[in-house]
Amino acid sequence: MKAVVYKGNRRFSVEDIPTPVPGPGQVLIKVKYSAICGTDVHAYLYEAAAVGSVMGHEYSGTIAMVGPSVTTWKEGDRVMGGGGAPPAGTELPLRDDPRYDYRTMGSSINSTRSYAEYVINKDWEIIGIPDGVSDQQAALCEPAGVAVRAVRKSAMRLGDSVAVLGAGPIGLFCIQAARAAGARAVYVSEPSASRAEAALSLGADAVVDPTSEDPVERIVELTGGVGPEVVFECASAKSTLSQAFNMARRDGQVMLVALAWEPTGVVPVEWMAREVTLATTFGTDPRDWTTALDLIREGKIDMDAMVTDAGFIGLDGVQEAFESLIKPTTQLQMVIEPWAG
Repeated sequence: MKAVVYKGNRRFSVEDIPTPVPGPGQVLIKVKYSAICGTDVHAYLYEAAAVGSVMGHEYSGTIAMVGPSVTTWKEGDRVMGGGGAPPAGTELPLRDDPRYDYRTMGSSINSTRSYAEYVINKDWEIIGIPDGVSDQQAALCEPAGVAVRAVRKSAMRLGDSVAVLGAGPIGLFCIQAARAAGARAVYVSEPSASRAEAALSLGADAVVDPTSEDPVERIVELTGGVGPEVVFECASAKSTLSQAFNMARRDGQVMLVALAWEPTGVVPVEWMAREVTLATTFGTDPRDWTTALDLIREGKIDMDAMVTDAGFIGLDGVQEAFESLIKPTTQLQMVIEPWAG
């Protein structure tokens, strides 16, 4: 099968590698769509990916073969590559290790994942794609689940106003998840005109361009001079964490969603007297996947608006895609079709 192999030094190579064969308790999935995740882009940018690995963890497809002892799935089932609950005692370090560090422990996996024509999963890892959810929508369930988790773990309450800093894929999902959870108003800071347009179409009340006006002053003004109850920081730019603290209202909350791999400066004296709290979120649990699926099926999260025609690429377009994504970009979500071309 063809796969995109990471070679180190920010280089990918499309290679023919053996098609894996499922062992006991495993299934082989023919990948239909595989979205490019920001965490993979960070692993590429900061040389945190294992040389020889095949990245990719946001995907959908159909089961091509089941291994011995698998009884819950059959050939042809439509599935997503994740969302299942691990058996007791097999929890991943992300949730089980009391000293888990994503930067050093989460990016060194040397395995074949979904930037390939086929991928292996344990039978408990995957969940089925329900009627009413397309394969393309299902490939984006994981990042939608990230936003669901961020809103679910935040202090947001029905009728609150919120701000979202950054209208990349996760920010756009946070807008929709906050609306679905009952946000009264959603204000967004985003410099890209195309992303700002997408934010407005997906439920934002107003979008501030931080290159032309101060997003803190403007969003505080839009909230009647007090600031939003919750600020979802989805950008991880050098200034955005500071902006989030400075715009949150008294007793408000900053929910850190974006992964900042470099130091980001804050000046606590500017906002700590308002007793603003910081919360963090990371990844997903099965509950977040199933909630996201329900919102997708009900039309409360619009997946189709997340990907333009230019966002679909074949395996041979991955190198160029990653090179563009590590720079300031106007692109929304990029999705690989391994069998394209």
